[in-house]
Amino acid sequence: MTVNASSGGPFARVLSIASAVPSRVVDNAEMCTYIDSSDEWIQQRTGIVERRWVAEGEDAESLAMDAATKAIERAGLTASDIDAVIVSTVSHFKQTPGLAPKLAAKLGTDGAAAFDISAACAGFCYGIAMGESLVRSGAAKKALVIGVETLSKLTDLHDRTTAFLFADGAGAAVIGASDTNGIGPVVWGSDGEQSGVIDQNVDLLESGRTGVPAVLTMEGQAVFRWATGFIADAARRTLAVSGVDATELDVFAPHQANNRITDSMLRHLKLPSTVKVARTIKTMGNNSAASIPIALDSMLASGEAKSGDKALIIGFGAGLVYAGQVIELP
Repeated sequence: MTVNASSGGPFARVLSIASAVPSRVVDNAEMCTYIDSSDEWIQQRTGIVERRWVAEGEDAESLAMDAATKAIERAGLTASDIDAVIVSTVSHFKQTPGLAPKLAAKLGTDGAAAFDISAACAGFCYGIAMGESLVRSGAAKKALVIGVETLSKLTDLHDRTTAFLFADGAGAAVIGASDTNGIGPVVWGSDGEQSGVIDQNVDLLESGRTGVPAVLTMEGQAVFRWATGFIADAARRTLAVSGVDATELDVFAPHQANNRITDSMLRHLKLPSTVKVARTIKTMGNNSAASIPIALDSMLASGEAKSGDKALIIGFGAGLVYAGQVIELP
């Protein structure tokens, strides 16, 4: 007797992208009431002018619901069509149950497979890779990938190295089968030897026992060197395995970590001036797992990007982990 194998579509593509951002806008002037800095210094170092933080009544669940609902509607589907929900977050503050099963039920899916992943700022790209594999294998017909963060809840507002960076938001994408390929091979990996470069000062057990708030810490220069060297090369390799030349690319949407990192990647990749580059960090800050879908949704909404464009996306962050692929925009 043989065991049947899964069977899905020959290819997969992103059917829709949507995002949701909190209502509270925190500009650099307000940020400088928490830390000894200036608007000029923050802009020069990062490109950030303002960021979004959750307000009263907003949290990771509400942001994710908003983005997911819009993504499902834009795909021309209903929640019952979704049979896998993947949520990437490091700021859902319950170890269990995961956020994904709650969202799957609240959205009205018919008992969809649902699970959380923790891949920080690379989480959306990890989710896209997993969703594409589920659809192509036949394990899912329609996969919903969500990146959502409320990093303002994990930020020490008086830490001059991190306070001005982190922000909140959610982005979602629906992946389905296709007759032509819309998602290139993923290039991903990790460097756990540098796990302490972006870290949490105490684990939640210790935080609960001692009362010391759990917050993010970061060695900025080490992250900058890694991102502008190794990650820039990973972006180049992503183009190569996708069979897409830099001259054929329409959009570059890296994780919105720092404008100087984005500029360095552009120089490394030698992208032509015709390529549209995501710069949502200016008004949104660093939304971690949500930054790439927020950027893509913003570019599509403004007309800077359009359906059918080839986009290089790459996320990188705590772990240290990274993932990237070329996708065709919905």
